[in-house]
Amino acid sequence: MSQSLIARKLLVKNTILNLVGSGLPLLVALFAIPLLIEGLGLERFGVLVLASVLIGYFSLFDMGVGRALTKLVAELLGNRKHDEISGLVWTALSMMGALSLVFSLLVIFLTPWLIKELLSVPESIQDETIKAFQLLGAAIPVIMTTAGLRGLLEAYQRFTTINLIKIPTGVFTYLGPLIALHFEDSLVAVIGVMVAVRIVAWVVYVVLCFTGIQDLKRKPATFNKNMLRPILAFGGWITISNIVGPILLYSDRFLVGTMLSLDAVSYYATPYDIVTKLLIIPAAVIGVMFPAFSFLYAKNMQKAARIYKQCLAVIVMLLMPFVILIVFYANEGLTYWIDASFASQSQQVVRLLAIGVFINSLGLVSQALVQASGRPDITAKLHMFELPLFLAYLPLLVAEYGIDGAAFAWVIRVSISTFFLAYFAALRLRC
Repeated sequence: MSQSLIARKLLVKNTILNLVGSGLPLLVALFAIPLLIEGLGLERFGVLVLASVLIGYFSLFDMGVGRALTKLVAELLGNRKHDEISGLVWTALSMMGALSLVFSLLVIFLTPWLIKELLSVPESIQDETIKAFQLLGAAIPVIMTTAGLRGLLEAYQRFTTINLIKIPTGVFTYLGPLIALHFEDSLVAVIGVMVAVRIVAWVVYVVLCFTGIQDLKRKPATFNKNMLRPILAFGGWITISNIVGPILLYSDRFLVGTMLSLDAVSYYATPYDIVTKLLIIPAAVIGVMFPAFSFLYAKNMQKAARIYKQCLAVIVMLLMPFVILIVFYANEGLTYWIDASFASQSQQVVRLLAIGVFINSLGLVSQALVQASGRPDITAKLHMFELPLFLAYLPLLVAEYGIDGAAFAWVIRVSISTFFLAYFAALRLRC
């Protein structure tokens, strides 16, 4: 059974499933976002963008337990230690649950200060923004533990199951708010629907994990303190990446909001969210290959190296046509999608981000290989090196060039990251 988890046919099938599972919600987003902008207005849509950032942040900010769970379960499967899996899973999920409650309380209590003092939220929508963000804060335990449950299924290459959940969740993340707007013109209603969708997805994950994975039934549900060390050893470095990484990823949007305006956030973040959706291509590949790299590393280095190089080639082949189209037809595409006024503000942002996405995609493959090889500290240290550098030149470029400067700053950052990650991946593969 273990070797079947890295069979070429299964890996290809699961990669295609991941692409479909991420691509269908993206098509819905292309339809829904202009309608959401029209229904909410630019300022309130800017708040919705920041709320989505918060969801994305806490789906990652789990002390690296979700990623550690995928790697460690994959290793146990490779070593045929099935009896140890139940204790590992329950220990990891218990840690995630306790941590998520702490973050939930912090967000709920700090939201009024965040909205009134830090972000440039107009007074007319401050009250509903506070309520909406506190609602998101209450949902953090669901958001964080969902990442762990999904990581468990990834270790077993259960990507059919994952995508049967991910597709309707992604679709209703965009359609749900549109439906809510027909009944109540409120950010609270819109974000309430987004939260409800994630709660339903969490329930389905729980049921499918604990009824469909036989290894969880081998032993009773117990917290195994002996599993803490391997989880924390791997997850600790991932935690640093998960803290610093989202700051690197989202600080440009928050800085645009504080230095410029919420209108500028919409002009910047809307194309950002669409163009960076191209990252579903490397994400689809990496989601499947990370457990495969974990399974293979130190057991079959040559096969790991071969798969790594094939992943890079596939991503170049798949991404290049999209990047070329975006660079040459950014203005026409934005005009057709939203309007000419929006296109005049955002077209250069789109071009820069498309180039950055292409570069970043290659770096993400290298990052997955480095982490799967047992060296998450390398990526964490690289992120710590990048953070002060990025935060130093980002405000300068935003002040000088506005949202175009923010996009250019992002391209510089991902280029530096990709170069070093490729270097370290080659070292880990000894090639």
